[in-house]
Amino acid sequence: MLSAFVDAFRTPDLRKKILFTLMILVVFRFGSVLPTPNVNLVNVNACRAIASADEATAGLYSMINLFSGGALLQLAVFALGIMPYITASIILQLLAVVIPHLEALKKEGGAGQQKITQYTRYLTIVLAVLNSTTFVTLAVNGQLFNGCDPSLYPLVYDKGIFSLIVMILTMTAGTGVIMWLGELITERGVGNGMSVMIFTQIAAQFPSSLWGIKESQGATNEATGWFYFLLVMAIGLLIMAAVIFVEQGQRRIPVQYAKRMVGRKLIGGSTTYIPIKVNQSGVIPVIFASSLLYLPSLYAQFVPDSPVSGWIAANMTNGDSVAYNVVYSALIIAFCYFYVSITFNPVEIADNMKKYGGFIPGVRAGEPTARYLKFVISRLTAPGSLYLAIVALIPTLAFIFLGTFSKFPFGGTSILIIVGVGLDTVKQIQSQLQQRNYEGFLR
Repeated sequence: MLSAFVDAFRTPDLRKKILFTLMILVVFRFGSVLPTPNVNLVNVNACRAIASADEATAGLYSMINLFSGGALLQLAVFALGIMPYITASIILQLLAVVIPHLEALKKEGGAGQQKITQYTRYLTIVLAVLNSTTFVTLAVNGQLFNGCDPSLYPLVYDKGIFSLIVMILTMTAGTGVIMWLGELITERGVGNGMSVMIFTQIAAQFPSSLWGIKESQGATNEATGWFYFLLVMAIGLLIMAAVIFVEQGQRRIPVQYAKRMVGRKLIGGSTTYIPIKVNQSGVIPVIFASSLLYLPSLYAQFVPDSPVSGWIAANMTNGDSVAYNVVYSALIIAFCYFYVSITFNPVEIADNMKKYGGFIPGVRAGEPTARYLKFVISRLTAPGSLYLAIVALIPTLAFIFLGTFSKFPFGGTSILIIVGVGLDTVKQIQSQLQQRNYEGFLR
């Protein structure tokens, strides 16, 4: 594997792509720590220290803060991170099922996909304006960090309308720059640009999380801290190996194509397969479930005196409560089935196979094929959804069995994205090495 990396850097054009990608990621990380104009960075850091133990704050902004690499709670230029683009992509993907125009564009191939990408960019900017306005308002009113008095720790220097508009425009422009950097990586670098940038932001928080575990457990005994540090690393490697094993798992449905005459040529007669992954829905159900669980916390913040808010504060804001984890798991399983149902269309696949003379051995073409594919995807979605629920609950299990690990990094959305993006990027580098007569990463 190490020799494959050496081969990659020996290839001039592949070396340029890797170095270009690294350069873009350096710029991206710099924008994630560069504060927005008018932000009092000293008070922001003080409020972050005060609110670090507040689980409600962590739960409310954890997903956006995760995808921004911690830039959100620093009010950086790239504070919104990739989240507006991800949200816009998911919205358009769902709308393509119910809006005929978007469905027609999706079937047009490259030209239609380019149009959908343009719509995604426009929607991303709209969502960026809304998100930046929300977070700037929370920062001005002192509601971004729970337990932090805005009169003692003002997060902005000037509360004038012009200064606030500059902050909103800066964060929105930061989102636009992130989209541009992601497209540059896709076109001239290695891997999918947006995915690689998400990978970078999540991986950037791993060292601080691991060191925080070491410091918290080694407060009284240095040896104990290092023991827990190495234990978490070993557990993390086992979890990563298990996630890789499941992510690579797939059911291959064989497909044969009948021979037919086209002019004077006999074509067809080939054999291929339809790969159906165990985790066909990816990380999307976990994102959906996490986003939906923010709604009770938002309700409790806006209506704090309600009896319902008291129950929510006691059961739905803490990641270690039984009610929270039961609802979280149920939502992940439900969204897994929902997302697979709208992204995998057995009827369309069966019609395309019938059109080009393909059939599954032992299954009649047309409606029987659609029923068979629906049966297979339903059987695979059951273990896949349970797998996603278990991975999402790994931080909670770490809290129960290993102690107060509020920043346990090897679990939930982060490990799914790290493994998925890592595998995809390695496969792209491997395919480029094979095109140049190298053996690739796996010899």
